[in-house]
Amino acid sequence: MSIFRHRTATAAIVAVAAGALTLTACGGGSDSSAKDNSKSKEDAKSQSKPVQIGDVKASTGPAAEISGAQTGGTATVYQEADFSHLDPGQIYVSDGKLLSRLIYRGLTQYQEDDNGNLTVVGDLATDAGQVSNGGKTWTYTLKDDLKDENGNPINAADIRNTVERLYSSYITDGPTYLQQWLSGAGTTYRKAYAGPDKGKHLPKDVLETPDDKTVVFHFKDAQPDLPQMLTMPGYSVVPEETDTKAKYDSDPVAIGPYKIADFKPGKSMKLVKNTQWDAKSDSVRHQYVDGFDIEMNHDDEDQTKTLLADQGEAKNAMMFTGQVATTQLQNVVSDKAAMGRTIQGYAPYVWQLNFNLDRVKDKKLRDAIALALPSTAVFKADGGAYGGEVANSLMSPTTPGYDEAFDPFNRKAKPNGDIEAAKKLIEEGGFKGKKLVYAYGNTPVRQQQAVLIADALGKIGLDIQKKEIDAATWYEQVGKIDNGYDLYMTGWGQDWPSASTVIPPSYDGTQLQDGSSNYAHINDKHVNSEIARILKITDTTEATKAWAELNEYISKEVNPAAPIYYTKVFQIFGSNIGGLRYSSDSSYVDVTRVYLKK
Repeated sequence: MSIFRHRTATAAIVAVAAGALTLTACGGGSDSSAKDNSKSKEDAKSQSKPVQIGDVKASTGPAAEISGAQTGGTATVYQEADFSHLDPGQIYVSDGKLLSRLIYRGLTQYQEDDNGNLTVVGDLATDAGQVSNGGKTWTYTLKDDLKDENGNPINAADIRNTVERLYSSYITDGPTYLQQWLSGAGTTYRKAYAGPDKGKHLPKDVLETPDDKTVVFHFKDAQPDLPQMLTMPGYSVVPEETDTKAKYDSDPVAIGPYKIADFKPGKSMKLVKNTQWDAKSDSVRHQYVDGFDIEMNHDDEDQTKTLLADQGEAKNAMMFTGQVATTQLQNVVSDKAAMGRTIQGYAPYVWQLNFNLDRVKDKKLRDAIALALPSTAVFKADGGAYGGEVANSLMSPTTPGYDEAFDPFNRKAKPNGDIEAAKKLIEEGGFKGKKLVYAYGNTPVRQQQAVLIADALGKIGLDIQKKEIDAATWYEQVGKIDNGYDLYMTGWGQDWPSASTVIPPSYDGTQLQDGSSNYAHINDKHVNSEIARILKITDTTEATKAWAELNEYISKEVNPAAPIYYTKVFQIFGSNIGGLRYSSDSSYVDVTRVYLKK
Protein backbone atom coordinates (compact mmCIF):
# COMPACT_ATOMS: atom_id res chain seq x y z
CA MET A 1 0.00 0.00 0.00
CA SER A 2 1.24 3.39 -0.67
CA ILE A 3 2.43 5.50 2.23
CA PHE A 4 0.89 7.03 3.92
CA ARG A 5 0.11 3.84 1.67
CA HIS A 6 0.66 0.12 3.12
CA ARG A 7 1.02 -2.00 0.21
CA THR A 8 4.07 -15.37 -0.86
CA ALA A 9 2.07 -16.40 -2.99
CA THR A 10 1.24 -19.16 -0.55
CA ALA A 11 1.29 -22.87 -0.93
CA ALA A 12 -0.53 -23.52 2.34
CA ILE A 13 -3.78 -22.17 3.66
CA VAL A 14 -3.23 -22.92 7.34
CA ALA A 15 0.10 -21.10 7.72
CA VAL A 16 0.96 -18.37 5.24
CA ALA A 17 4.66 -17.60 4.85
CA ALA A 18 5.21 -13.99 5.87
CA GLY A 19 7.98 -11.43 5.88
CA ALA A 20 8.35 -9.57 9.17
CA LEU A 21 6.49 -6.30 9.40
CA THR A 22 8.06 -5.15 12.67
CA LEU A 23 11.51 -4.36 13.87
CA THR A 24 10.76 -3.61 17.49
CA ALA A 25 7.64 -2.82 19.43
CA CYS A 26 8.46 -0.99 22.60
CA GLY A 27 6.83 1.10 25.20
CA GLY A 28 10.02 1.64 27.11
CA GLY A 29 13.24 3.56 26.98
CA SER A 30 15.39 1.49 24.63
CA ASP A 31 16.64 3.21 21.49
CA SER A 32 19.19 0.62 20.42
CA SER A 33 17.24 -0.42 17.32
CA ALA A 34 17.34 3.08 15.87
CA LYS A 35 21.11 3.34 16.40
CA ASP A 36 22.01 0.22 14.47
CA ASN A 37 20.66 0.13 10.94
CA SER A 38 22.38 -3.12 10.04
CA LYS A 39 20.74 -4.77 13.03
CA SER A 40 17.42 -3.36 11.81
CA LYS A 41 17.64 -5.32 8.58
CA GLU A 42 18.65 -8.47 10.39
CA ASP A 43 15.70 -8.08 12.74
CA ALA A 44 13.38 -7.55 9.78
CA LYS A 45 14.53 -10.90 8.40
CA SER A 46 14.77 -12.86 11.64
CA GLN A 47 11.33 -11.81 12.80
CA SER A 48 9.69 -13.41 9.80
CA LYS A 49 6.73 -15.24 11.24
CA PRO A 50 3.85 -17.30 9.87
CA VAL A 51 0.49 -15.62 9.51
CA GLN A 52 -1.99 -18.09 10.94
CA ILE A 53 -5.49 -18.65 9.63
CA GLY A 54 -8.02 -18.55 12.47
CA ASP A 55 -10.99 -20.84 13.01
CA VAL A 56 -14.49 -20.08 14.33
CA LYS A 57 -13.29 -19.98 17.94
CA ALA A 58 -10.53 -17.44 17.17
CA SER A 59 -13.06 -15.37 15.24
CA THR A 60 -15.61 -15.22 18.06
CA GLY A 61 -15.74 -12.09 20.22
CA PRO A 62 -15.27 -10.37 22.45
CA ALA A 63 -11.60 -9.51 21.96
CA ALA A 64 -9.31 -10.52 24.82
CA GLU A 65 -9.30 -7.88 27.54
CA ILE A 66 -6.19 -5.73 27.94
CA SER A 67 -4.73 -5.85 31.41
CA GLY A 68 -5.36 -2.61 33.28
CA ALA A 69 -7.65 -1.14 30.64
CA GLN A 70 -10.28 1.34 31.76
CA THR A 71 -13.33 2.71 30.04
CA GLY A 72 -14.43 6.29 29.45
CA GLY A 73 -12.97 9.58 28.33
CA THR A 74 -12.11 10.99 24.93
CA ALA A 75 -8.74 10.56 23.26
CA THR A 76 -7.40 13.40 21.12
CA VAL A 77 -5.69 12.54 17.83
CA TYR A 78 -3.31 14.92 16.08
CA GLN A 79 -3.25 14.66 12.29
CA GLU A 80 -1.11 16.55 9.80
CA ALA A 81 -3.69 16.52 7.01
CA ASP A 82 -7.27 15.52 6.33
CA PHE A 83 -8.17 11.98 5.28
CA SER A 84 -8.10 11.82 1.50
CA HIS A 85 -11.12 9.49 1.46
CA LEU A 86 -13.79 8.15 3.81
CA ASP A 87 -15.40 5.75 1.33
CA PRO A 88 -13.86 2.35 2.16
CA GLY A 89 -13.54 1.50 -1.53
CA GLN A 90 -11.31 4.55 -1.96
CA ILE A 91 -9.06 3.97 1.07
CA TYR A 92 -5.52 2.89 0.26
CA VAL A 93 -3.45 5.04 2.62
CA SER A 94 -2.23 4.47 6.15
CA ASP A 95 -4.11 7.19 8.04
CA GLY A 96 -7.30 6.00 6.36
CA LYS A 97 -6.45 2.47 7.41
CA LEU A 98 -6.18 3.44 11.08
CA LEU A 99 -9.48 5.29 10.90
CA SER A 100 -11.10 2.31 9.18
CA ARG A 101 -10.07 0.01 12.03
CA LEU A 102 -12.27 2.09 14.32
CA ILE A 103 -15.36 2.66 12.17
CA TYR A 104 -15.50 -0.11 9.55
CA ARG A 105 -15.45 -3.90 9.38
CA GLY A 106 -14.93 -6.43 6.60
CA LEU A 107 -15.26 -10.17 6.11
CA THR A 108 -11.85 -10.85 7.69
CA GLN A 109 -9.37 -9.00 9.88
CA TYR A 110 -5.97 -9.49 11.51
CA GLN A 111 -5.85 -10.50 15.16
CA GLU A 112 -2.48 -9.54 16.63
CA ASP A 113 -0.70 -10.63 19.81
CA ASP A 114 1.87 -8.77 21.91
CA ASN A 115 4.74 -10.28 19.91
CA GLY A 116 3.46 -9.06 16.56
CA ASN A 117 2.16 -12.47 15.48
CA LEU A 118 -0.79 -12.16 13.11
CA THR A 119 -3.79 -14.44 12.70
CA VAL A 120 -6.40 -13.85 10.02
CA VAL A 121 -9.83 -14.31 11.61
CA GLY A 122 -13.38 -13.83 10.56
CA ASP A 123 -14.55 -10.27 11.25
CA LEU A 124 -18.12 -10.09 9.97
CA ALA A 125 -17.65 -13.69 8.84
CA THR A 126 -17.64 -16.66 11.22
CA ASP A 127 -14.10 -17.61 10.20
CA ALA A 128 -11.35 -16.71 7.74
CA GLY A 129 -13.15 -18.56 4.95
CA GLN A 130 -13.78 -22.08 3.71
CA VAL A 131 -11.84 -23.00 0.59
CA SER A 132 -12.69 -25.63 -2.04
CA ASN A 133 -12.22 -26.42 -5.73
CA GLY A 134 -8.44 -26.33 -5.46
CA GLY A 135 -8.39 -22.84 -3.99
CA LYS A 136 -10.70 -21.34 -6.62
CA THR A 137 -13.85 -21.19 -4.48
CA TRP A 138 -14.13 -19.44 -1.14
CA THR A 139 -17.26 -19.45 1.03
CA TYR A 140 -18.02 -17.06 3.87
CA THR A 141 -20.84 -17.29 6.40
CA LEU A 142 -21.87 -14.11 8.21
CA LYS A 143 -22.16 -13.91 11.99
CA ASP A 144 -25.54 -13.40 13.63
CA ASP A 145 -27.10 -10.06 14.57
CA LEU A 146 -24.70 -7.76 12.70
CA LYS A 147 -25.93 -4.17 12.34
CA ASP A 148 -24.76 -0.84 10.98
CA GLU A 149 -24.87 2.36 13.03
CA ASN A 150 -28.53 2.89 12.08
CA GLY A 151 -29.57 -0.54 13.35
CA ASN A 152 -29.99 -2.00 9.86
CA PRO A 153 -29.00 -5.68 9.67
CA ILE A 154 -25.89 -6.61 7.70
CA ASN A 155 -26.51 -9.49 5.31
CA ALA A 156 -25.08 -11.10 2.20
CA ALA A 157 -26.64 -8.45 -0.05
CA ASP A 158 -24.46 -5.85 1.70
CA ILE A 159 -21.33 -7.89 0.98
CA ARG A 160 -22.40 -8.24 -2.65
CA ASN A 161 -23.00 -4.48 -2.85
CA THR A 162 -19.56 -3.83 -1.32
CA VAL A 163 -17.86 -5.92 -4.00
CA GLU A 164 -19.93 -4.77 -6.96
CA ARG A 165 -19.61 -1.04 -6.25
CA LEU A 166 -15.81 -1.38 -6.53
CA TYR A 167 -16.34 -1.67 -10.31
CA SER A 168 -18.11 1.71 -10.47
CA SER A 169 -16.44 4.61 -12.25
CA TYR A 170 -16.37 6.76 -9.10
CA ILE A 171 -14.13 4.24 -7.31
CA THR A 172 -10.68 5.30 -8.51
CA ASP A 173 -8.20 5.14 -5.64
CA GLY A 174 -8.71 1.89 -3.72
CA PRO A 175 -7.15 -1.56 -4.12
CA THR A 176 -8.11 -3.64 -7.15
CA TYR A 177 -6.95 -7.13 -6.19
CA LEU A 178 -10.41 -8.59 -5.68
CA GLN A 179 -11.88 -7.07 -8.82
CA GLN A 180 -9.01 -8.37 -10.93
CA TRP A 181 -9.07 -11.82 -9.37
CA LEU A 182 -12.79 -12.07 -10.10
CA SER A 183 -13.06 -10.38 -13.49
CA GLY A 184 -9.70 -10.00 -15.21
CA ALA A 185 -6.23 -8.55 -14.77
CA GLY A 186 -5.21 -4.96 -15.31
CA THR A 187 -8.08 -2.68 -16.23
CA THR A 188 -10.08 -5.39 -18.02
CA TYR A 189 -12.25 -5.99 -14.95
CA ARG A 190 -14.01 -2.68 -15.65
CA LYS A 191 -14.92 -3.91 -19.14
CA ALA A 192 -16.33 -7.12 -17.72
CA TYR A 193 -18.72 -5.34 -15.36
CA ALA A 194 -19.65 -1.67 -14.91
CA GLY A 195 -20.98 -1.78 -11.35
CA PRO A 196 -24.43 -2.17 -9.82
CA ASP A 197 -25.89 1.25 -10.58
CA LYS A 198 -27.98 0.00 -13.50
CA GLY A 199 -29.40 -2.88 -11.51
CA LYS A 200 -27.22 -5.66 -12.81
CA HIS A 201 -25.24 -7.99 -10.55
CA LEU A 202 -22.02 -9.88 -11.11
CA PRO A 203 -22.73 -13.33 -12.59
CA LYS A 204 -23.41 -16.11 -10.09
CA ASP A 205 -20.37 -17.98 -11.36
CA VAL A 206 -18.28 -15.01 -10.09
CA LEU A 207 -20.08 -13.90 -6.93
CA GLU A 208 -22.91 -15.84 -5.36
CA THR A 209 -25.18 -15.01 -2.41
CA PRO A 210 -27.50 -18.04 -2.08
CA ASP A 211 -29.03 -16.77 1.17
CA ASP A 212 -28.77 -13.86 3.61
CA LYS A 213 -25.84 -15.39 5.50
CA THR A 214 -23.70 -16.86 2.70
CA VAL A 215 -21.23 -15.31 0.25
CA VAL A 216 -19.35 -17.40 -2.31
CA PHE A 217 -16.44 -16.15 -4.44
CA HIS A 218 -15.60 -18.07 -7.62
CA PHE A 219 -12.15 -17.40 -9.09
CA LYS A 220 -10.61 -18.62 -12.34
CA ASP A 221 -7.32 -19.29 -10.57
CA ALA A 222 -6.48 -20.44 -7.04
CA GLN A 223 -6.34 -17.49 -4.63
CA PRO A 224 -4.78 -18.74 -1.37
CA ASP A 225 -4.16 -15.15 -0.18
CA LEU A 226 -7.84 -14.16 -0.18
CA PRO A 227 -8.25 -14.14 3.65
CA GLN A 228 -5.32 -11.71 3.98
CA MET A 229 -6.43 -9.56 1.07
CA LEU A 230 -9.92 -9.13 2.52
CA THR A 231 -8.45 -7.56 5.68
CA MET A 232 -7.62 -4.44 3.66
CA PRO A 233 -9.71 -1.35 4.50
CA GLY A 234 -10.63 -1.06 0.82
CA TYR A 235 -12.84 -4.13 1.23
CA SER A 236 -14.70 -2.93 4.32
CA VAL A 237 -18.45 -3.28 4.03
CA VAL A 238 -20.68 -0.56 2.57
CA PRO A 239 -24.32 -1.40 3.45
CA GLU A 240 -26.56 -1.47 0.38
CA GLU A 241 -29.46 0.46 1.93
CA THR A 242 -27.36 3.48 2.88
CA ASP A 243 -24.94 3.46 -0.07
CA THR A 244 -25.03 6.96 -1.54
CA LYS A 245 -22.50 5.99 -4.20
CA ALA A 246 -20.08 8.87 -4.99
CA LYS A 247 -21.50 10.89 -2.08
CA TYR A 248 -20.59 8.12 0.36
CA ASP A 249 -17.07 9.55 0.49
CA SER A 250 -18.31 12.45 2.61
CA ASP A 251 -20.94 10.71 4.74
CA PRO A 252 -20.18 7.01 5.38
CA VAL A 253 -22.01 4.62 7.70
CA ALA A 254 -20.14 2.87 10.52
CA ILE A 255 -20.18 -0.81 11.45
CA GLY A 256 -17.21 -0.78 13.84
CA PRO A 257 -17.09 0.32 17.49
CA TYR A 258 -17.10 4.04 16.62
CA LYS A 259 -19.01 6.29 14.22
CA ILE A 260 -18.50 9.79 12.86
CA ALA A 261 -20.55 12.30 14.87
CA ASP A 262 -19.14 15.46 13.33
CA PHE A 263 -16.78 16.16 10.43
CA LYS A 264 -15.38 19.49 9.33
CA PRO A 265 -13.24 18.69 6.25
CA GLY A 266 -9.69 19.89 6.65
CA LYS A 267 -10.23 20.80 10.30
CA SER A 268 -11.60 18.12 12.58
CA MET A 269 -13.50 14.88 13.01
CA LYS A 270 -15.31 13.61 16.09
CA LEU A 271 -15.85 9.90 16.67
CA VAL A 272 -18.28 8.62 19.28
CA LYS A 273 -19.35 5.14 20.32
CA ASN A 274 -21.43 3.20 17.84
CA THR A 275 -24.11 1.76 20.11
CA GLN A 276 -25.11 -0.80 17.48
CA TRP A 277 -21.67 -2.46 17.61
CA ASP A 278 -21.70 -5.67 19.63
CA ALA A 279 -18.40 -6.72 21.25
CA LYS A 280 -19.56 -10.34 21.20
CA SER A 281 -19.30 -10.32 17.39
CA ASP A 282 -15.82 -8.77 17.27
CA SER A 283 -12.65 -10.61 18.28
CA VAL A 284 -10.18 -7.86 17.31
CA ARG A 285 -11.50 -4.49 18.52
CA HIS A 286 -12.24 -2.75 21.80
CA GLN A 287 -14.45 0.21 22.70
CA TYR A 288 -12.66 1.50 25.78
CA VAL A 289 -12.73 5.26 25.17
CA ASP A 290 -15.98 7.14 24.62
CA GLY A 291 -14.61 8.64 21.46
CA PHE A 292 -11.79 10.27 19.52
CA ASP A 293 -11.42 13.98 18.73
CA ILE A 294 -9.27 14.15 15.60
CA GLU A 295 -7.61 17.53 15.05
CA MET A 296 -5.99 18.25 11.68
CA ASN A 297 -3.28 20.70 10.62
CA HIS A 298 -0.75 19.55 13.24
CA ASP A 299 2.55 18.80 11.53
CA ASP A 300 5.06 16.38 13.05
CA GLU A 301 6.98 19.11 14.88
CA ASP A 302 3.79 20.51 16.41
CA GLN A 303 2.63 17.03 17.39
CA THR A 304 5.97 16.10 18.92
CA LYS A 305 6.42 19.31 20.91
CA THR A 306 2.88 19.12 22.28
CA LEU A 307 3.07 15.46 23.23
CA LEU A 308 6.57 15.79 24.66
CA ALA A 309 5.44 18.67 26.90
CA ASP A 310 2.58 16.44 28.10
CA GLN A 311 0.51 19.26 29.56
CA GLY A 312 -3.27 19.48 30.02
CA GLU A 313 -5.32 17.75 27.34
CA ALA A 314 -2.11 16.65 25.58
CA LYS A 315 -1.84 13.93 28.22
CA ASN A 316 -4.86 12.33 26.52
CA ALA A 317 -3.49 12.84 23.01
CA MET A 318 -1.95 10.54 20.45
CA MET A 319 -0.67 10.27 16.90
CA PHE A 320 -2.21 8.19 14.11
CA THR A 321 0.49 8.35 11.44
CA GLY A 322 2.55 11.22 12.86
CA GLN A 323 6.20 10.71 13.70
CA VAL A 324 8.65 12.21 16.15
CA ALA A 325 9.98 15.25 14.30
CA THR A 326 13.65 15.33 13.37
CA THR A 327 14.05 18.68 15.12
CA GLN A 328 12.76 17.15 18.37
CA LEU A 329 14.50 13.80 18.12
CA GLN A 330 17.24 14.47 20.64
CA ASN A 331 14.79 16.01 23.10
CA VAL A 332 12.72 12.84 23.05
CA VAL A 333 15.58 10.34 23.07
CA SER A 334 17.32 12.06 26.00
CA ASP A 335 14.15 12.07 28.11
CA LYS A 336 13.77 8.68 29.80
CA ALA A 337 10.18 9.35 30.86
CA ALA A 338 9.22 10.46 27.35
CA MET A 339 10.83 7.37 25.82
CA GLY A 340 8.59 5.30 28.06
CA ARG A 341 5.59 6.54 26.09
CA THR A 342 6.99 5.94 22.60
CA ILE A 343 6.69 3.06 20.18
CA GLN A 344 9.12 2.06 17.47
CA GLY A 345 8.87 -0.30 14.54
CA TYR A 346 10.24 -1.28 11.16
CA ALA A 347 7.68 -0.34 8.53
CA PRO A 348 7.57 -2.20 5.18
CA TYR A 349 7.74 0.93 3.05
CA VAL A 350 10.21 1.99 0.36
CA TRP A 351 10.32 5.68 -0.49
CA GLN A 352 11.26 6.03 -4.13
CA LEU A 353 11.67 8.79 -6.69
CA ASN A 354 9.34 8.05 -9.60
CA PHE A 355 10.32 9.05 -13.11
CA ASN A 356 7.31 9.94 -15.23
CA LEU A 357 8.30 7.77 -18.18
CA ASP A 358 5.99 9.73 -20.47
CA ARG A 359 8.26 12.73 -19.92
CA VAL A 360 11.63 11.42 -18.66
CA LYS A 361 12.25 8.99 -21.49
CA ASP A 362 16.03 8.58 -21.55
CA LYS A 363 17.26 5.82 -19.24
CA LYS A 364 20.72 7.38 -19.00
CA LEU A 365 19.13 10.51 -17.51
CA ARG A 366 17.12 8.39 -15.08
CA ASP A 367 20.24 6.49 -14.04
CA ALA A 368 22.13 9.74 -13.47
CA ILE A 369 19.38 11.06 -11.21
CA ALA A 370 19.19 7.75 -9.32
CA LEU A 371 22.94 7.83 -8.68
CA ALA A 372 22.87 11.42 -7.44
CA LEU A 373 20.11 11.09 -4.86
CA PRO A 374 21.21 12.05 -1.32
CA SER A 375 19.53 9.11 0.40
CA THR A 376 21.07 9.63 3.84
CA ALA A 377 20.14 13.29 4.04
CA VAL A 378 16.64 12.61 2.70
CA PHE A 379 15.76 9.92 5.24
CA LYS A 380 17.25 11.89 8.12
CA ALA A 381 14.88 14.72 7.23
CA ASP A 382 12.10 12.23 7.93
CA GLY A 383 12.93 11.36 11.53
CA GLY A 384 16.72 11.09 11.70
CA ALA A 385 18.15 7.69 12.57
CA TYR A 386 14.69 6.70 13.75
CA GLY A 387 13.08 7.70 10.46
CA GLY A 388 14.61 5.12 8.17
CA GLU A 389 17.72 3.89 6.42
CA VAL A 390 19.22 4.01 2.94
CA ALA A 391 17.36 1.84 0.41
CA ASN A 392 19.24 -0.30 -2.07
CA SER A 393 16.20 -1.88 -3.72
CA LEU A 394 12.58 -1.28 -4.66
CA MET A 395 11.81 -4.20 -2.36
CA SER A 396 11.85 -3.68 1.41
CA PRO A 397 13.87 -5.86 3.81
CA THR A 398 10.50 -7.03 5.13
CA THR A 399 9.46 -8.39 1.73
CA PRO A 400 10.19 -12.06 0.92
CA GLY A 401 12.87 -12.18 -1.77
CA TYR A 402 14.70 -9.02 -0.68
CA ASP A 403 18.43 -9.14 -1.48
CA GLU A 404 20.70 -6.85 0.52
CA ALA A 405 23.55 -7.41 -1.96
CA PHE A 406 21.59 -6.01 -4.91
CA ASP A 407 22.75 -2.40 -5.18
CA PRO A 408 22.38 -0.97 -8.71
CA PHE A 409 22.88 2.66 -7.67
CA ASN A 410 25.92 2.25 -5.40
CA ARG A 411 24.05 3.09 -2.20
CA LYS A 412 26.45 1.22 0.10
CA ALA A 413 29.56 3.04 -1.08
CA LYS A 414 27.84 6.39 -1.73
CA PRO A 415 24.75 6.56 0.52
CA ASN A 416 24.48 10.32 0.07
CA GLY A 417 24.82 10.28 -3.70
CA ASP A 418 27.48 9.40 -6.26
CA ILE A 419 27.76 12.85 -7.80
CA GLU A 420 30.77 12.15 -10.02
CA ALA A 421 29.24 9.04 -11.60
CA ALA A 422 26.01 10.94 -12.16
CA LYS A 423 27.82 13.89 -13.75
CA LYS A 424 29.49 11.55 -16.20
CA LEU A 425 26.15 10.23 -17.42
CA ILE A 426 24.76 13.78 -17.68
CA GLU A 427 27.70 14.80 -19.86
CA GLU A 428 27.46 11.66 -22.01
CA GLY A 429 23.76 12.24 -22.61
CA GLY A 430 23.99 15.98 -23.17
CA PHE A 431 21.50 16.68 -20.40
CA LYS A 432 23.24 19.63 -18.75
CA GLY A 433 20.75 22.43 -18.05
CA LYS A 434 17.72 20.24 -18.70
CA LYS A 435 14.61 21.44 -16.87
CA LEU A 436 12.60 18.94 -14.84
CA VAL A 437 9.54 19.53 -12.67
CA TYR A 438 9.85 17.98 -9.22
CA ALA A 439 6.53 17.74 -7.36
CA TYR A 440 6.29 17.40 -3.57
CA GLY A 441 3.70 17.66 -0.82
CA ASN A 442 3.25 20.87 1.17
CA THR A 443 4.43 19.48 4.51
CA PRO A 444 7.62 20.43 6.36
CA VAL A 445 9.30 17.06 5.79
CA ARG A 446 8.54 16.98 2.06
CA GLN A 447 9.60 20.60 1.72
CA GLN A 448 12.96 19.87 3.36
CA GLN A 449 13.44 16.79 1.20
CA ALA A 450 12.60 18.76 -1.94
CA VAL A 451 15.41 21.21 -1.19
CA LEU A 452 17.88 18.36 -0.62
CA ILE A 453 16.93 16.57 -3.83
CA ALA A 454 16.84 19.73 -5.96
CA ASP A 455 20.26 20.79 -4.65
CA ALA A 456 21.79 17.38 -5.39
CA LEU A 457 20.39 17.30 -8.91
CA GLY A 458 21.53 20.85 -9.42
CA LYS A 459 25.08 19.71 -8.66
CA ILE A 460 25.00 17.33 -11.62
CA GLY A 461 23.80 20.08 -13.98
CA LEU A 462 20.02 19.72 -13.99
CA ASP A 463 17.58 22.62 -13.63
CA ILE A 464 14.98 21.42 -11.13
CA GLN A 465 11.70 23.33 -11.01
CA LYS A 466 10.08 22.61 -7.63
CA LYS A 467 6.28 22.34 -7.62
CA GLU A 468 4.49 22.20 -4.26
CA ILE A 469 1.06 20.53 -4.16
CA ASP A 470 -1.55 19.71 -1.51
CA ALA A 471 -0.42 16.79 0.65
CA ALA A 472 -4.01 15.75 1.45
CA THR A 473 -4.62 14.89 -2.21
CA TRP A 474 -1.04 13.96 -3.06
CA TYR A 475 -1.69 10.47 -4.41
CA GLU A 476 -4.77 11.54 -6.32
CA GLN A 477 -2.73 14.21 -8.13
CA VAL A 478 0.39 12.21 -8.92
CA GLY A 479 -1.86 9.23 -9.72
CA LYS A 480 -3.21 10.97 -12.82
CA ILE A 481 -1.69 9.85 -16.11
CA ASP A 482 -1.44 13.43 -17.35
CA ASN A 483 -0.13 14.90 -14.10
CA GLY A 484 2.30 17.41 -15.57
CA TYR A 485 5.25 16.37 -13.39
CA ASP A 486 8.59 14.75 -14.21
CA LEU A 487 9.74 13.56 -10.77
CA TYR A 488 7.87 12.79 -7.55
CA MET A 489 8.37 10.65 -4.48
CA THR A 490 5.95 8.00 -3.34
CA GLY A 491 6.17 5.32 -0.70
CA TRP A 492 5.13 1.73 -1.16
CA GLY A 493 4.95 -1.31 1.09
CA GLN A 494 3.38 -4.71 0.75
CA ASP A 495 -0.34 -5.05 1.39
CA TRP A 496 0.51 -8.43 2.87
CA PRO A 497 3.91 -10.17 3.02
CA SER A 498 4.57 -10.91 -0.64
CA ALA A 499 6.22 -9.15 -3.55
CA SER A 500 3.01 -9.93 -5.44
CA THR A 501 1.58 -6.91 -3.60
CA VAL A 502 4.57 -4.71 -4.48
CA ILE A 503 5.60 -5.33 -8.09
CA PRO A 504 2.25 -5.82 -9.89
CA PRO A 505 0.46 -2.74 -8.50
CA SER A 506 3.52 -0.55 -8.99
CA TYR A 507 4.96 -1.73 -12.31
CA ASP A 508 2.27 -3.56 -14.29
CA GLY A 509 1.63 -1.53 -17.44
CA THR A 510 -1.71 -3.23 -18.05
CA GLN A 511 -3.05 -1.45 -14.95
CA LEU A 512 -2.27 2.06 -16.20
CA GLN A 513 -5.19 4.39 -15.61
CA ASP A 514 -5.94 7.45 -13.53
CA GLY A 515 -5.80 6.38 -9.88
CA SER A 516 -3.60 3.35 -10.44
CA SER A 517 -0.44 2.86 -8.38
CA ASN A 518 1.81 2.68 -11.44
CA TYR A 519 3.11 6.16 -10.71
CA ALA A 520 6.04 5.92 -13.13
CA HIS A 521 3.78 4.88 -16.04
CA ILE A 522 6.01 1.93 -16.85
CA ASN A 523 4.57 -0.27 -19.59
CA ASP A 524 7.32 -2.76 -20.42
CA LYS A 525 6.31 -5.91 -22.33
CA HIS A 526 8.75 -8.17 -20.50
CA VAL A 527 7.72 -6.84 -17.10
CA ASN A 528 4.03 -7.21 -17.95
CA SER A 529 4.42 -10.79 -19.19
CA GLU A 530 6.55 -11.80 -16.22
CA ILE A 531 4.03 -10.41 -13.77
CA ALA A 532 1.27 -12.41 -15.46
CA ARG A 533 3.43 -15.56 -15.37
CA ILE A 534 4.60 -15.26 -11.76
CA LEU A 535 1.12 -14.54 -10.45
CA LYS A 536 0.12 -18.05 -11.56
CA ILE A 537 2.93 -19.73 -9.59
CA THR A 538 1.48 -21.36 -6.48
CA ASP A 539 4.77 -22.58 -4.97
CA THR A 540 5.91 -19.94 -2.49
CA THR A 541 9.65 -20.49 -2.87
CA GLU A 542 9.52 -20.48 -6.66
CA ALA A 543 7.36 -17.36 -6.78
CA THR A 544 9.57 -15.49 -4.31
CA LYS A 545 12.66 -16.22 -6.42
CA ALA A 546 10.91 -15.10 -9.59
CA TRP A 547 9.76 -11.82 -8.03
CA ALA A 548 13.32 -11.10 -6.86
CA GLU A 549 14.66 -11.66 -10.39
CA LEU A 550 12.00 -9.41 -11.89
CA ASN A 551 12.76 -6.73 -9.30
CA GLU A 552 16.37 -6.69 -10.49
CA TYR A 553 15.33 -6.47 -14.13
CA ILE A 554 13.03 -3.53 -13.42
CA SER A 555 15.78 -1.50 -11.73
CA LYS A 556 18.68 -2.45 -14.02
CA GLU A 557 16.98 -2.55 -17.41
CA VAL A 558 14.17 0.02 -17.06
CA ASN A 559 14.71 2.09 -13.90
CA PRO A 560 11.22 3.58 -13.59
CA ALA A 561 11.83 4.61 -9.97
CA ALA A 562 14.90 5.06 -7.81
CA PRO A 563 14.89 3.68 -4.24
CA ILE A 564 15.80 6.30 -1.63
CA TYR A 565 15.03 5.04 1.87
CA TYR A 566 13.26 2.42 3.93
CA THR A 567 10.89 3.70 6.57
CA LYS A 568 10.91 3.24 10.32
CA VAL A 569 8.25 4.39 12.73
CA PHE A 570 8.90 6.34 15.94
CA GLN A 571 5.86 7.78 17.68
CA ILE A 572 5.20 9.49 21.02
CA PHE A 573 1.97 9.71 23.03
CA GLY A 574 0.47 11.53 25.99
CA SER A 575 1.14 9.99 29.40
CA ASN A 576 -2.54 9.12 29.95
CA ILE A 577 -2.85 7.04 26.76
CA GLY A 578 -2.95 3.34 27.62
CA GLY A 579 -2.77 0.19 25.53
CA LEU A 580 0.17 1.43 23.46
CA ARG A 581 1.50 -1.14 21.04
CA TYR A 582 3.13 -1.05 17.64
CA SER A 583 0.98 -2.89 15.11
CA SER A 584 2.78 -5.14 12.65
CA ASP A 585 -0.35 -4.92 10.50
CA SER A 586 -0.74 -1.14 10.24
CA SER A 587 2.94 -0.25 10.93
CA TYR A 588 1.75 2.41 13.36
CA VAL A 589 0.06 2.40 16.76
CA ASP A 590 -2.57 -0.29 17.30
CA VAL A 591 -5.69 1.90 17.53
CA THR A 592 -8.01 -1.00 18.39
CA ARG A 593 -6.79 -1.17 22.01
CA VAL A 594 -6.43 2.47 23.09
CA TYR A 595 -7.76 3.51 26.50
CA LEU A 596 -7.25 6.37 28.95
CA LYS A 597 -5.52 5.45 32.19
CA LYS A 598 -7.63 7.78 34.30
